[in-house]
Amino acid sequence: MGMTHDLDATGLLCPLPVLKARKRLQALQPGDILNIRADDPAAIVDIPHFCAQAGHILVEMTADGSGQLYVVRKGD
Repeated sequence: MGMTHDLDATGLLCPLPVLKARKRLQALQPGDILNIRADDPAAIVDIPHFCAQAGHILVEMTADGSGQLYVVRKGD
C-alpha cells in the first residue's frame, strides 16, 4: 500500500489546483494517494479530466463543506 499525502488547494482558481496536483504527483511513487482539497468550481471538471489524461486513478470525489475532496492514486 502506498503512502498518503495531502494537498490543500482551497482558495486557488483554475488552473492552479491541477498544476499543484501535477507537481505533487510527480514526486510521489506509483500507488501513492494524494488527497486534494479544492473549492474552485472548475475543479469538479478539471481534476477528473487531468487524472484521465495523466493516467492517475480518481478513487473518490466527495463534497467537503464549501469545497470538494478528491482522492487520487498515482498511476504507473
